[in-house]
Order: sequence, then structure tokens, then C-alpha cells
Amino acid sequence: MSTNASLHHRKGYYWFVVGTVCIGAFMAALDASIINVAMPTLSKSFAVSMNSVEWVSIAYLLALTSLLTLLGSLSDRIGRKKFYTVGFVIFGFGSGLCGVVSTMPLLIGSRVLQALGAAMLQANSIAIITSVVPSTSRGKAIGIQGAAQAIGLSIGPTVGGLIIGSFGWRLIFYINIPIAIIGTITASFILPKDQPNLHSSRFDYLGALLFTPFLILLVLIFKNGYKVGWLSPEILVESLVSIIFFSLFILREKKCKNPMIDFHLFKNRTFTSGNITGLLSYSLMFGVLFLMPFYLEWILQLSPFLVGLIMTVVSLAMFIMSPFSGALADHMGTKLLTSSGMIISSLGAIVLILLSNNTAAYVYLLGLVLVGAGIGIFTPPNNSSVMGSIPPEHAGVAGGILNMSRSLGMSMGVAIAGTLYDGAFSDYSLVHHTLAKAQILSFHVGFAGITILGIIASLICVFAAKHSDNTSVELNKYISLH
Repeated sequence: MSTNASLHHRKGYYWFVVGTVCIGAFMAALDASIINVAMPTLSKSFAVSMNSVEWVSIAYLLALTSLLTLLGSLSDRIGRKKFYTVGFVIFGFGSGLCGVVSTMPLLIGSRVLQALGAAMLQANSIAIITSVVPSTSRGKAIGIQGAAQAIGLSIGPTVGGLIIGSFGWRLIFYINIPIAIIGTITASFILPKDQPNLHSSRFDYLGALLFTPFLILLVLIFKNGYKVGWLSPEILVESLVSIIFFSLFILREKKCKNPMIDFHLFKNRTFTSGNITGLLSYSLMFGVLFLMPFYLEWILQLSPFLVGLIMTVVSLAMFIMSPFSGALADHMGTKLLTSSGMIISSLGAIVLILLSNNTAAYVYLLGLVLVGAGIGIFTPPNNSSVMGSIPPEHAGVAGGILNMSRSLGMSMGVAIAGTLYDGAFSDYSLVHHTLAKAQILSFHVGFAGITILGIIASLICVFAAKHSDNTSVELNKYISLH
């Protein structure tokens, strides 16, 4: 179905495209936050342990991370509109399967199908915005997309708790189906028809075959390292095999005429530093999101529902700040915003280091608000600078790499936070501390480690991305010459 001609030529048409992309961003974020609330219920419903039910989330993350770059590259060759539209269909179908399954393996398999659809959406979202929205409004558009994600993340815990309590866990998956139908229809009508990338007509299947297991192993290493020990035989073997796959992948890409990933992109300082800081920013945020619920339940003895409400302030702060930051980036450049955003998030993590067994509510709320606001300020200009620094025909694979970096950051944040807490708790519990005292000291170590990640990202923003403010100009020059 072709784009409506009158709509296509309407003034401000690109904002309809942004709205369509926001539907996918909202749906994926809503599903991510709802599933976390449902974990205890799923464990009880399927009569499995928490170690088993964790795979409902792990399988989704593994599939999503391993597919993002592959599908981003493939969308450049086939067409982003087709990929985005089909992504809605697959995600909706996978959600329906999740709601009807009766065994845990089938639920995990359905979640992998969901991840395939989500990867097709995420790998294309920023690329579509970049290719359609003028450079003068690109930051604002990416900020709006970030706000849509923040809304989904914010309302997910509350909506999930109400749905599970009133109707059961299956409806949390069924709720995605009408959203997917709306997204499919709007994508068919509104998204512009794009041409496949004629410069890379052949897809690098061997490169994908080597790259996918490397990413899967990398996620498994960060997911399991803190549980079984970083120097355990399991982790050492996984690390060795992942290095072998990645080395073979690099050799393949250097010799391939149509590589899946053009490594020349990483010679661009803005592109490389933006992906590194994006990874570190999500490591900081998800490290906080991982540790804080345990602190609120174990130390302050708050109910799970109240903990969920408290944690929404992170997403709400992101939602409020993302559009403002995106709009400011269009007028004042990106360097100041990305630097200040990471500094603010780091300050929030520092506040959380001060937590005790009787911390006032305004203290930990301040820390969470600063973390969310900082990420909201950082993300839109960082995404804009990264996507504006590369040639347009590589926007799909660049968007896939950017999303992959954030997905890896999620796993790293949880792994690092968990490793630091568990290691510190083992040491402090051997000393003559009470259980609560050992836990509090261990939380301090975990939040301190997360703060270091934020400080590293802040320094990279200040000193590494010197040319980020000129990316829109560079992109305009490239378009005019081609």
C-alpha cells in the first residue's frame, strides 16, 4: 500500500512519520516494563523457579541484541518501510502467541518471535526519522520518539499491575495486538516508500553468521559473569569463543565487497564516541533500575506496588526532558547537552551512594529524578549527532548499531551492578556487620561502580566528541554533493 499522495506533500508531513515511529517505540517500551512486573506471577503460574522464568526476559534480550545490526543492514538493502511494517505484524503475532501458550518453553520461543519484530522496528526507527526529518528539526523529532519510549516505560509497571491483578497475566501480551494493528495500518499509509541501497545489493550472510554468536556470547558473559564468577571455566570459555567469532567476523568484513558492517563508520570520531557513551549511559540507568528495587524492598520494607510507583520517576523524568533536549540540540548543538546530561545522571548516582536504612524519601527520589533527567537530556542529542555523522545510505545499519549499543548497555549495567553488590556483600557479611548493614554497604559499592561508568561517559562527551556540533552541516554537505 503506497503512501497517500496528498498527505505526502502536506506541509509538515514528516511529523506524521515521527508519530508512526512513536507507535512502535511506545509498544516496545510498554512491553519491556510490563514483563518485569509479571515475572513473579509467571513463576507461580508455570510452577517454575525464578532462575527458569528469567529466560522469558533473557531470551528476548539475546534475540533483540543479536538481530539489531543484522536487520538494520538488511533493511538498507530491502527497504525500511517494508521492514517497519512487517515488524509490527511479527511483534503483534508473537504477542498473541505469548498469551495463548501453556508451557514455559513455548512462552520463551514466543518471546524470541516478539524480539524479531521488535528488532525490525528498533533497527529502523532512528534511520527513518533521520532520512525524512530536516536537519533543523531532527533533534526535536528524536526527542519526541524518546518521549514515546519513556511514556511506555513509565505507565508499564502501573498498567501491568492493574491488568495482572484484575484479569491475569495473559492480557499483558494481548494488549500489544491492537497497538500492533494500528501501527501496521499507519506504517502502510504514512511511511514514505524508500529505495533499496543499490550500492550493497548482496547481503553478507557469512558475516551475520559470525557476528550473531559473538553478540549472544557477549550478552551471556555479562549476564552470568556475576553469578558464576568472572574467572570461572564457563565464562573463560565463552570469552575465548566470543573473541574467536569476533576476530573471524572482522577478517570477513575487511575482505567482503558488501560487508554487513562498514568499519569505516568507526573511523568517524562522533559515531564511535556516541555509541560508547550511549552504551555507558544505559549501563548507568539499568544498573540503578536493577539495584534500587532491592534497596526499597529489603532495607525500607516497601511493598512491590509502591516500589513500582517510585521507580516510574526515572522514566517520567526522561519523558519530560527528552523533547526539550532534542529541540535545544537543533539550535545550540549537541556537545553541551550530552556532557551536561551525563554529568547530571552521574550526580544522581552519587546521591544514591548516600542511601541508608532510614533515608528520607526526597533523597532517593532526587537521585532517581537526576538519573532519569540526565539520560533524557543526553539521549536525543547523542542519537542525533551519531546519525547525522554518517552517510544517509548507511542510516539503517548505523541505527542498528546504536540500538545494539544500548541493548548491550542494559546487560552490562545489570551485570556490573550485580557483581559489585554480590562481591561486596560476601566481604562485608564475613565482618561483624548485621545483615542490613552489610546490605547497605554493598549497595554503596554497587552505586559507586555505576557512578564511575557515568563519569567515564561524561569525560568522553567533553573531550572525545569535539566535532559533534558540526554533524548536521556535514550531513547537508554530503546530501548536496550526492
